[in-house]
Amino acid sequence: MVKLFLTAALFCTGSLFAQLYVPEIPFDSAPNLLKLPEHLYLGEAVGVATNSKGNIFVYTRTGTSYVTYGTSRAFANGGARLFEFDPSGKFVREIGQNLYGFVFAHTVRIDPQDNIWVVDEGSNMIIKFNPEGRVIMTMGRKAEEMRVPAPGPAPAAAVGGGGGGGRGGASGAPLGAGAQTDVFNRPTDVAWDASGNIFVSDGYGNSRVAKFDKNGVFIKSWGSRGTEPGQFNTPHTLATDAQGNVYVGDRGNRRIQVFDNGGEFKKAYLNVGAPWAVCISPGPHQYLFSSNSNGTSDMENGEIYKMELDGKILGKFGTAGKLLKEFGSIHEIDCRNPNEILVGEITNWRVQKLTLHAIPSGTR
Repeated sequence: MVKLFLTAALFCTGSLFAQLYVPEIPFDSAPNLLKLPEHLYLGEAVGVATNSKGNIFVYTRTGTSYVTYGTSRAFANGGARLFEFDPSGKFVREIGQNLYGFVFAHTVRIDPQDNIWVVDEGSNMIIKFNPEGRVIMTMGRKAEEMRVPAPGPAPAAAVGGGGGGGRGGASGAPLGAGAQTDVFNRPTDVAWDASGNIFVSDGYGNSRVAKFDKNGVFIKSWGSRGTEPGQFNTPHTLATDAQGNVYVGDRGNRRIQVFDNGGEFKKAYLNVGAPWAVCISPGPHQYLFSSNSNGTSDMENGEIYKMELDGKILGKFGTAGKLLKEFGSIHEIDCRNPNEILVGEITNWRVQKLTLHAIPSGTR
């Protein structure tokens, strides 16, 4: 902790290291946003995103992840599903039903061309769909087999896992070694710059950010397990700004790290708790949102921060809980409209649409 504090002092200005007063942003939540058909349900709503038409995409842990056993190998079967809704919340369609790479959902993102990208922690894959819902690119590869316990009666084993430790790298590398190319180990998020270059936070097993060109060709990666600038302890979420800078939610180290487009460390923000989800709004004035989500087994924290890109906190809103306008482990934020954001929650199995209001002048 002393080392982390000294690092903070070196790499953060005083104004970013602490703000004594953070105003509360008033907000409302639309009740019963998503309307699902009969006999169709959401599970953990870990991913939520919107496209240019305002349609809502939810990547959810709905169903059962399980393992089937062959004579000498075990095979992972998925419980992740991808749903699309219109802007009013009316169900439109399911995309990729029973897809091979859908095992344990983590995030969904929509790129500027309205292509749909999902990050699946269980299959170690990033999957790109065109707006029509057809797979047009895959990154990473689902393992052909899984390590299983010693021979004996086949247990009811679950795959994936949303918040614990990690497996060793798929290439045999030690945990957190920052494996090269597109060998992912429980990846967590994806983003792009203006040139279409792809950035992947990877993740629970590898502690790195990987950069690829727009065609999915590996360029470089940076990071390893640790607490120094440029190191990570669960890079859980990331976003890019209009200049191509990369903002990484380094959840285990309770900080947001900012890098230039080539991965050079620029600064860190240590004043917004543990960033489970980050989002940067589009437009000429961009805002950074970060969720200090409560853990899946507690009701602590839960607030979302609205910030300038330089780290100045403009305000915060929300707290952990189960009621409307309360949050149950927010896992992803969509901020296409910075005054009307969507949040996907793990423990409350829902998506909320939040309308933010101006902070009263007397409380600024």
